[in-house]
Amino acid sequence: MREIYADHASTTATAPEVVRAMAPFFGDAFGNASSVHRRGEAAREAVNAARGQVAGLIGGVAEEIVFSASGSEANNLALRGVLALAEGARRRLVVSAIEHPSVLETARTLEREGVPLTVVPVGADGVVDLDAMRAALGPDVALVSLMLANNETGMLQPVAEVAKLARAHGARIHTDAVQAVGKLPVDVAALDVDLLSLAGHKFHGPPGAAALWVRRRVRLAPQVTGGHQERSRRAGTEALPLLVGLGCAADRAIAQLASDGPRVRALADALAAGLQNCVPGTVRHGADDPRVPGIVNVRFDGVEGEAVLHELDREGITVSTGSACSAASPGPSHVLIAMGLSPEQAHASVRFSLGADNRPEDVEHILSVVPGIVERLRALGGREAVARAAND
Repeated sequence: MREIYADHASTTATAPEVVRAMAPFFGDAFGNASSVHRRGEAAREAVNAARGQVAGLIGGVAEEIVFSASGSEANNLALRGVLALAEGARRRLVVSAIEHPSVLETARTLEREGVPLTVVPVGADGVVDLDAMRAALGPDVALVSLMLANNETGMLQPVAEVAKLARAHGARIHTDAVQAVGKLPVDVAALDVDLLSLAGHKFHGPPGAAALWVRRRVRLAPQVTGGHQERSRRAGTEALPLLVGLGCAADRAIAQLASDGPRVRALADALAAGLQNCVPGTVRHGADDPRVPGIVNVRFDGVEGEAVLHELDREGITVSTGSACSAASPGPSHVLIAMGLSPEQAHASVRFSLGADNRPEDVEHILSVVPGIVERLRALGGREAVARAAND
């Protein structure tokens, strides 16, 4: 069976050069970066080198990087860390309706804890409504959190424009850039944000290594206490091999962005056009642009997206129906519902996410397989409807 991985938005394979960079630190080069002996000093130098590499990927400086174990932890630290220090009447949190669960669920938990919350809608194109965002802002807002690229549709959000609006009201702004960093150029100065989250496993780094970029002079209450690591912003012994791998992946992404981005974008556009041409009743979700390269979220009307996923899996083609972090939820995608789709339409959706290791022949093979799968599932659905009507 030919295997095609088309779920890069969920995670990516750790690159061979990243594995090689980590290997010594699982062996003789081990050490605790907080120790004061020579081995500890060597470990500390390796961690600091990785900090500089990660900062370089997003246009920051090393001292602004706070390492974490995941993008979800980085998002939690951003929201909880800022809101914990909010003073006076400035305590409200503003987020968009399409944020990753690690932002939305944290925001709702904070709301239950007494933090005022405003959730801003998006349009049918999957982009946050700037007029609604403008109306949501005010002198009581402490933090705005708006993702840079949506993990389900790939739609880029107007973070720089929202940052300008937030600053006019004296609010901080955070962007969850986990789905964007390593896939397209990201510069914290151009975005003008205060905090930015990223995760290495989205750009061929190791799982378990992520970071929160925190602009200088932005105060942040630690959420993990008990040590002075990460400038007292996140306690715990550094995961030395993983952080070295994250740094290597950051350098790798810088070197390959210019070539990989356009090629992956072309593959995704070819896949989307092909699906719409060869499978009647196929709709791609979101506007044509701007998108992060690679993500194609479509619905095949009349079939369940999960059924398509399992049929493709049997053919050796790996896809998803949405965010991996909410895959266990039986409900429809909150992102697609926020865009105005019905629950039935949302359930009919599948996300293909291509990456640098995909080739044109992968797209051709997917296009050769999907029409038959959808046709069979639609026929099966019709027979099941007849059977249900007969039983009624």
